[in-house]
Amino acid sequence: MKYKFKTRGVCASYINFELNDGIVSNVSFQGGCNGNLKAIARLVEGQNAENVIEILKGNICGFKSTSCADQFAIALRTAIDGILEPIE
Repeated sequence: MKYKFKTRGVCASYINFELNDGIVSNVSFQGGCNGNLKAIARLVEGQNAENVIEILKGNICGFKSTSCADQFAIALRTAIDGILEPIE
């Protein structure tokens, strides 16, 4: 299923991703640090969502209390828990 998550407190404004049978794919960030976010998307491609959450949750950026990686962990958790509705 495809999802679009509105971020909070970071430079990226949205995170688009697919989650099928617990596997992450087709991750893209709108805005933010282009190179770093493309790297995150490549690293998590085909990975188990629970493992990705464990690795990325709690990561902070500078003086912020969150980061784009942390926001992605939150996005995955909300999708798994059925809080975030699929877009298709």
